[in-house]
Amino acid sequence: MSLKRILVALAAMAATQVVAAPANGFDPLEDFTTIHKRGPPGKSNPSKGNPGKGHGKGHGHGHDGDYETCDTYGAAPATKAPKANVWGPITPADNAAVWDLLHADASLNLTDPSKAVLTDNYVFWIDTLHTNKTDVLPYLEGTGEAPPKYARAIIFRGGIAEPDSMEFMVGPLPVGPETKISPLDYIYNGGRGGSVPFNGRYFDSVRSAATEPLLVSVMSDVADITEQLIGGVFYGGSDKRTTLTSTTGTPMSYNGTTTYRTVMFRNPGPATYLTPLDLFVLLDCPGTDPSHFKLKGLVTNQRFFPTVAEFRAAYEKGELKREFVQEREPEWALVKNTPEMGTRALEERFAPQTLEIGGKRYKFDEAEKYVEYMGWSFYLSFTRTLGVMLYDIKFKGESVIYELSLQEAAAQYAGHSPKSAATVYHDTYYSLGTDVATLVEGFDCPYGSTFLPITYYSGNKQVTHPNAICIFEADIGIPISRHRTGGNNDYGFQNIGTVKGTALTVRSIATIGNYDYMFDYQFHLEGSMEVHVRASGYLQSSYYYPAEGGKFGPRVQVATEGSLHDHILTYKADFDVVGTKNSLEVSEIVLVNQTQEWYPELGSFEQMQLNISTMQTEQQFNWAPNGGKMFCVVNENEKNRWGEKRGYRIVPGKSNIHLSPMNSPFSKHQSPFAKSHLAVTVQHDNEPYANSVQNVNLPSAPQQDFLKFFDDESIVNEDIVMWFNLGMHHFTRAEDIPVTLYTDAHSSIMFAPQNFFDRAQDGDLQNRRWVVPDAETGELEYETHGIEMPTCAVELTEPVLSIEKFTSV
Repeated sequence: MSLKRILVALAAMAATQVVAAPANGFDPLEDFTTIHKRGPPGKSNPSKGNPGKGHGKGHGHGHDGDYETCDTYGAAPATKAPKANVWGPITPADNAAVWDLLHADASLNLTDPSKAVLTDNYVFWIDTLHTNKTDVLPYLEGTGEAPPKYARAIIFRGGIAEPDSMEFMVGPLPVGPETKISPLDYIYNGGRGGSVPFNGRYFDSVRSAATEPLLVSVMSDVADITEQLIGGVFYGGSDKRTTLTSTTGTPMSYNGTTTYRTVMFRNPGPATYLTPLDLFVLLDCPGTDPSHFKLKGLVTNQRFFPTVAEFRAAYEKGELKREFVQEREPEWALVKNTPEMGTRALEERFAPQTLEIGGKRYKFDEAEKYVEYMGWSFYLSFTRTLGVMLYDIKFKGESVIYELSLQEAAAQYAGHSPKSAATVYHDTYYSLGTDVATLVEGFDCPYGSTFLPITYYSGNKQVTHPNAICIFEADIGIPISRHRTGGNNDYGFQNIGTVKGTALTVRSIATIGNYDYMFDYQFHLEGSMEVHVRASGYLQSSYYYPAEGGKFGPRVQVATEGSLHDHILTYKADFDVVGTKNSLEVSEIVLVNQTQEWYPELGSFEQMQLNISTMQTEQQFNWAPNGGKMFCVVNENEKNRWGEKRGYRIVPGKSNIHLSPMNSPFSKHQSPFAKSHLAVTVQHDNEPYANSVQNVNLPSAPQQDFLKFFDDESIVNEDIVMWFNLGMHHFTRAEDIPVTLYTDAHSSIMFAPQNFFDRAQDGDLQNRRWVVPDAETGELEYETHGIEMPTCAVELTEPVLSIEKFTSV
């Protein structure tokens, strides 16, 4: 049965409102008319109240029936998208048809993935192929037809003469006589097209199963030692005697000529990421013949042993010690209430909530995934590899951004162990979008948000995660503009103007292994937009070695060290500021020594001035120290009323960083997109992604080399793309236990109008107050512009959560 709470709400001037139960002795309901009067500051003039409408009993846990229920759960008003969503994912029917077409092609010689071994050919996954921009623009402009859809499919080919992983494009869709299966080569620049060497391909369950016998053999030989040394044994994942769990990171190759697997052991359970153990098994496992797999060595006590015999000899000599006993019970690491920490005063009260009282102020076309909000409009899309993507973003009917999308979520670790020193993650390798899952209403997103499912395909089955994306408007906690003018009267001011601040947010959370990344796209009323990313979840931790002295992170539990690492989130922003012909203007603050004849007593003095230039060619670059440069995407052919080039500036927010290591062998050439704050390139259909989903295992010979995007092309009056990085240097701490906190692990960036208009875009907003003191009495007159405070009861319902659903198609 669902739990219901009734709150008596006093809605504020906008439809979005933070609501809390009223305090004793205070009736928040007032008769608010178009001109509402209160006494001047410092004078007593109690509000008139409304005795006919008392607030609900119990301060929010019931009501007396006098109020109508606020429309907080109503659907967004419908709208009709001007065009079909040509960026949307392929349909379940298309996926099934592509699956059947691939398996019907005798030349591919495909095996059912559930029955495959290393020497088989089988489909890894099917996804939506990026639609070429040059095909889309004529359709948007009304001069061409909607471009056809294509699927992309990765096939692991262990059964060909030179085994590899090959990516294909399948289309046009729906499948028909004209549909073809072709190698997907044109979007990759590494020299092999869609092909990845077998040893550099994704290390899936088939490859893990092939290496398991060697791992079991090694661990069985030393089971008596591991029982004493790390408190557990490993006889294989399915063996009931096993008391440890194993894990392997990436990369697993340097250039695809060989494969290595570094196996780390941890205590099993829901908090396994926080219970690392001091044992690593290093395996060489190249190719498709397991008879060639061999042990590279074992590591414990920060010592390397090439053979089991040398490992045993050291143990028998008493050289290997178990300095700390790792926790096995997970309760300390779960995101649950911890009674032993005590309680906080008034924490028993229901926390303030953001509610869309009075009905939603954005419109939604569910079929086309198209949104309109206060002058903004955009389309949503989704892929299994990248997650949520936004297209054709316009403000007041004018184009701002063609595509805004996450490109990669990378992380690189540090430490003195085989796992921490060598770990680089690219989360698209794990199909980032498939980890976008259910959001908890009222906590992950406000009550009454619009929730959308996401769908992807596992083999020929459709997988649906309900409530995986939410859309909501919320009070941003500040007015977007406000001023109190000086007065020439007895009351200290002439007027106060203040404009309600709200924003629309599109949010998803992807739980990728140990981390919960929160991705927000936020649209503000005055024409700016923000991108936010936050990280919560478990640390990937290391075993604690006191001798390191905190060089790689602090001790956070009995035997656990918080591993130092970087999170780098790479995004693509394909700007089309009032058209596709844009440039990147740089305004730099410089200090100059000048003389001005009206200050003869100063002689030469220092002051600031702007040096304005236009960036000429494609390049990677960084934010200037002290924020001394402004980067602005401008349309040199479009001017505002004052003759200024219309543009959008790129404003750094919180924690705009890039990857720290520049020359690490584990991230040398497959992660260059993460190694600068910003980059600018010319838009090309064959450069849709900054990275390849299989690049992480190829740090020396990448399938996609982002550096090859920069070939000195002019970016003046061109269709340019900005690439930017958000992220955090994760200086781990005890407060990362049990999980990292969203409040601290937060990064953002803003795109704001820069002379895009003739004035600030707040004058047409009615949710505002104009306050003027009466010249004679001093009473304050409030002009509400017809936007009144609704009084109503708010009913909040605890949601019934659904889990992912698998559907045959």
